[in-house]
Amino acid sequence: MMSTETALSTDQAQHTIADPATLPALPQEGGDVIVPAFSRPKVVTFSHLAQKLEKYISPADMKRILEAFRFADEKHLGQIRKSGEPYISHPLAVAEICADWKLDAQAIMAALLHDVVEDQGVTLEELIERFGAPVAAMVDGLSKLEKLQFKTHVDAQGENFRKMLLAMARDVRVILIKLADRLHNMRTLDVMNRPKRYRIARETMEVYVPIAHRLGINNLYREMQDLAFHNMYPFRYETLSKAIKSSRGNRRTLIGKVHDAVSSALEKNGIHAEIYGREKTLYGIYRKMRNQNLSFSQVLDIYGFRIVVDTLAQCYMTLGILHALYKPIPGKVQDYIAIPKLNNYQSLHTSLVGPYGTPVEFQIRTHEMHHVAETGVAAHWLYKTENETLTDLQKHSLGWLQSLLDIQQQTGNSAEFIEHVKVDLFPDSVYVFTPKAKIIALPRAATALDFAYNIHSDIGDHTASVKINNSVVPLRTELQNGDIVEIITSPNAHPTPSWLEFVRTGKARSRIRSYLRSINLADSIKLGQRLLQQSLKSIHLDEAGIPKPVFDKLLYETGAKTMDDIYADIGTGKRLAVLVARRIASLIDEISRKHGNSVKDEEPQKIEPVIIYGSEGINVQLATCCLPIPGDTIIGELNMTRGLVVHNAECQQAKKLIAREPDKWINVDWGEDLNRSFDCYLRVLVVEEKGILARVTAEISGSDANITAVEMETQGEFNLLKFTVQVENRIHLARLLRRVRHVPGVKKIGRDRI
Repeated sequence: MMSTETALSTDQAQHTIADPATLPALPQEGGDVIVPAFSRPKVVTFSHLAQKLEKYISPADMKRILEAFRFADEKHLGQIRKSGEPYISHPLAVAEICADWKLDAQAIMAALLHDVVEDQGVTLEELIERFGAPVAAMVDGLSKLEKLQFKTHVDAQGENFRKMLLAMARDVRVILIKLADRLHNMRTLDVMNRPKRYRIARETMEVYVPIAHRLGINNLYREMQDLAFHNMYPFRYETLSKAIKSSRGNRRTLIGKVHDAVSSALEKNGIHAEIYGREKTLYGIYRKMRNQNLSFSQVLDIYGFRIVVDTLAQCYMTLGILHALYKPIPGKVQDYIAIPKLNNYQSLHTSLVGPYGTPVEFQIRTHEMHHVAETGVAAHWLYKTENETLTDLQKHSLGWLQSLLDIQQQTGNSAEFIEHVKVDLFPDSVYVFTPKAKIIALPRAATALDFAYNIHSDIGDHTASVKINNSVVPLRTELQNGDIVEIITSPNAHPTPSWLEFVRTGKARSRIRSYLRSINLADSIKLGQRLLQQSLKSIHLDEAGIPKPVFDKLLYETGAKTMDDIYADIGTGKRLAVLVARRIASLIDEISRKHGNSVKDEEPQKIEPVIIYGSEGINVQLATCCLPIPGDTIIGELNMTRGLVVHNAECQQAKKLIAREPDKWINVDWGEDLNRSFDCYLRVLVVEEKGILARVTAEISGSDANITAVEMETQGEFNLLKFTVQVENRIHLARLLRRVRHVPGVKKIGRDRI
């Protein structure tokens, strides 16, 4: 067959627009489908739409939908899509997709009208008057912020996504219409130029595909995923597509053998079932080849079947019958019925050793579970009214949307918001329990602190310690399936910058950042002002002598309200002081030239280092990878989340960061009269004998150093002791090392850097 390298080489030779490694790692599919041919979809007419709507929409509602269609048709009259089709064909196609999900009349009307505000200048007031406030609110949520000016595409994308979230947190139908809109655009993307196709497809893969998956709409999720793959890497897509078609004949014999054996076994046990063979999506095959370094033939060596039965009890009976028919592979049975996935997907999964030793995967579910697995939140659509309640799946979805809304309210800028949202869009779930046995689902690698913030933001903010399975563990402990987690709070506990290093969920990260910004503003302003003054001094400028028009223009260009905002951005690493200083110099030059004055270029002076005393507050951090102490040569990193981070100049981690982003580093130096202690890591290699730990700790204490942590691990015939001690400076540390080195049984001692 064809190797991974063969599958990719054609496209790499033809297109260098992006590296495949930049593709996001998306969640696993709930099931696979036959590869779509991607022929251009038919043009939808209103009669096509009406045929579907008449099956479940009342005549009165049909009249309102017809009125919405006529209004949209009139407004889009003369507007043509790039394909040459009348523009109204797009809203009709979006409405048809919504009709397939059996959305209500208001949603169908909003789908037909979703572009009239954005493209044709129709006001919301006009929509409210003609079609009612709910329809107008959905259309508003779907409209982009075209009238605002954004500095970057990321800002625009973030603001559009924020607005959509605000609307869909009030009404889930907004995101369903938006997904239908994106699906039809992807189906007709072939008319766009190559760069635009790539950009739209990538945005679809990164944002809309995982949203569809999170909402459980798996048929939509899989189609959009393959459409995005087809438009991002067309030659890879075609190569894999041809390989799959040529391999199908060789697989029919084994698939038929398994199908007949399973069907016969189920009939003997009185179980009526529908059995389907599953074929992986093209993107699923491509991703598996790339991530696991497998050849094409190795990926297709795994066969999949889906069994749909009538009742819940029959699901478990079928599992037992399959395990009696074929030998199960240990550790490959997953019960998503008892504990559903985050998107409420339910099935039993098992992997068996089939004929000729071939692995065969089975999914077992009821008809109801199958319907939910394919259409997710759109299954059995029920819009909440005063006399109706939401389904469990819709409650799950609304809860997730509300959590995203909480994130957007706490986030400082659009790029940061998109970053947080993407964290929550790609969950590989872990399921844990509260002390009262409530199941909490979190992304894989989530920590105990993420659990606390998931329960409530205030609980997260005041987390003092945590117990997992009745044992006290660090807050950074990663959670495992089945853990029982208990949070212990204290009014004196508050978030620290170090928490950002290990939390995984967007909700926890945004809440911590929001708290740190609120309490750290004054420190950030002071540090930023110091940094800017030093940068200005290096180019012979004094902040006090700079005319006010220069600052006014700087504020206008940056969008800041006051200079304190700019100081705060510099102090937290969002802006570089040297770049702000250079812009001020250029603005002075522009103003001087307008008045006929020449500005003499002068040789810049060496920038004086920022002085560190170690007591500046949480806006200045000593890096935990190297823990610098007075006497070390140090260097500072301007970090957006942690302020100024001070590293030892010999720190290997710092050297790697400097190579990547040299502009974020500044010179720093220790101040005088540092009246405090500093943490330091020590490694002591000792012989394994009784009393050695006591002798070493006694010498450390005798050196006037405080021990804050100690760990021990075995290394052959020796033990390695790891200490965190507090010393005043390098001289104090040297004195401590000399004392411990003379302890009998100590073979080696030195300073440790992580």
